[in-house]
Amino acid sequence: MNRLAGVTSPYLLQHADNPVDWWPWAPEAFEEARRRDVPVLLSVGYSACHWCHVMAHESFEDAEVAAYLNAHFVPVKVDREERPDVDAVYMEAVQAATGQGGWPMTVFLTADAEPFYFGTYFPPESRHGLPSFRQVLEGVVSAWTDRRDEVGEVASRIVHDLSERTLAHGGEGLPGESELAQALLGLTREYDEKDGGFGGAPKFPPSMTVEFLLRHHARTGADGALQMAADTCEAMARGGIYDQLGGGFARYSVDREWIVPHFEKMLYDNALLCRVYAHLWRSTGSELARRVALETADFMVRELRTAEGGFASALDADSEDADGKHVEGAYYVWTPAQLREVLGEEDAVFAAELFAVSDEGTFEEGSSVLQLPSADAVDEARAADVRARLLAARELRPRPGRDDKVVAAWNGLAIAALAETGAYFGRPDLIERATEAADLLVRLHMGPVARLVRTSKDGRAGAHAGVLEDYGDVAEGFLALAAVTGEGAWLEFAGFLTDIVLQHFTGEGGQLFDTADDAEQLIRRPQDPTDSATPAGWTAAAGALLSYAAYTGSEPHRTAAEGALGVVKALGPRAPRFIGWGLAVAEALLDGPREVAVAGPVGGALHRTALLGRAPGAVVAAGETAGTEFPLLADRPMTDGAPTAYVCRHFVCEAPTTDPEVLAEALRGGGS
Repeated sequence: MNRLAGVTSPYLLQHADNPVDWWPWAPEAFEEARRRDVPVLLSVGYSACHWCHVMAHESFEDAEVAAYLNAHFVPVKVDREERPDVDAVYMEAVQAATGQGGWPMTVFLTADAEPFYFGTYFPPESRHGLPSFRQVLEGVVSAWTDRRDEVGEVASRIVHDLSERTLAHGGEGLPGESELAQALLGLTREYDEKDGGFGGAPKFPPSMTVEFLLRHHARTGADGALQMAADTCEAMARGGIYDQLGGGFARYSVDREWIVPHFEKMLYDNALLCRVYAHLWRSTGSELARRVALETADFMVRELRTAEGGFASALDADSEDADGKHVEGAYYVWTPAQLREVLGEEDAVFAAELFAVSDEGTFEEGSSVLQLPSADAVDEARAADVRARLLAARELRPRPGRDDKVVAAWNGLAIAALAETGAYFGRPDLIERATEAADLLVRLHMGPVARLVRTSKDGRAGAHAGVLEDYGDVAEGFLALAAVTGEGAWLEFAGFLTDIVLQHFTGEGGQLFDTADDAEQLIRRPQDPTDSATPAGWTAAAGALLSYAAYTGSEPHRTAAEGALGVVKALGPRAPRFIGWGLAVAEALLDGPREVAVAGPVGGALHRTALLGRAPGAVVAAGETAGTEFPLLADRPMTDGAPTAYVCRHFVCEAPTTDPEVLAEALRGGGS
């Protein structure tokens, strides 16, 4: 019996009609494996994963494969986005055993959840050096039946090896000037001067690294840091990884020039990049950065917002082509003939030159991914008209599927991005959308004791506990919303969440764990400080703890943030690309962060100036009366009835000012 009907994960629901007798991750599944004396097949993926769909179609929808699976295994299906803790533990085992990992992830377990054989995608017939999935299943059954002692020894050794792994920590001391300078030097060595970004293909958007570069420039004046940030952002915005018609970014580029993307669009990428482009505009005034920030914000609201006011996780890479086949990128690519069909001959020629569409194509079967390669001036009115007509025509194509689950952490990232973008560019509607998403998280994801639920769908909370990144990113979103709206309730909610971090996620010596001390016990308590597609829970929590301490003066929160940042001292100089958000938080620590209290109207000139300040990680509180919502506003009156700003850091305050220009100078950062 397939047991996936009625779950909240869209990925699991995609498998609810499989002939495989899937179980969700649950103690009962392992009890069933023990009762039947069979191994567990753990299959981990996510709804926007192309090869997950391929393996599902080839193997999990096949009646013969399913019958064999059901007879010899207890099959368990996990959505990695819903259970990042389960994914992290077994991915660590896969990578340790094979040297690589990815999704779909295929792991065979004992009834004690101990892994003994690993893989990722397996084809229906053996090819490219990979055994067929059926061969793998038969081999595991043979080992389980004939060499059980060996299986048990392998599983025990793997679990022991994982438990013996210790996390390299910075020890005593904080990241300082030396470590951040070494991190910048390391990034310079890996920087692609021709195409922007870091390393070679495939290329992922380095949003958190760019945030570090912008903060480092603001604090030190290092022009090279700003140049790398600006050039990388321009290269991505002009490439095929950016949707030149509808806004928003794809997951990554398969080439180093940013031309051909893997077409899935993730909420977390777009939230992080929206904020980065807004911050780039704040630093440089770039019109391109302004346009991309706003278009990406509008994409999130238009394409990902759910009926309940939250934001869905992702859009698939695949959709139906003209022949009704599900293929990657079908929704986004164009041929010259398709341009002519929509635009007519003259405008099609103009569009082909503008977007680099050729007869040869840049993608499959002569189609092209739209780019914007030239920075030369064009007829903007004509370009806008062409864009609008192509977008309208594209809307008639079969749309990619959408993963409608609301992930707490990623919604926290979206709240921060939309709140700040709305404030910078005079878009109160974006601030409203951010507030509605925050309301949903409080109403549906936070219980009476501020314990977060990881996901929800269709207004129904999921069953799985939030992990550290949920607490860190949601607190970050609430703090950004507090700064923009002047509503102290968001600061209070952030305090609830950071208190949970202190109580349930903090270990010795400043270490943080990805799961709470009272969460489900897996074979290892996951713990990873490195930033990958999103800020690690560790660094996200460090940033939220630091900001909350700056708002409130809380010594325990400041101490916990400093303890957590010891890992940046260790990893920043050695692997700066993989701890970008940690480096960005370290920049805020070195700068203070500055505490800005605006005794005056929310949205007024001084408040707007404060929000536009470039000082790394500065916190802003605004309000006309010295209420109790923001400790920063206590005993900070207006001067002769005029709005007044107070700037403090390191327990020292500058003279209060009523002049926006004086405030702007105080928040320009140490490098300007």
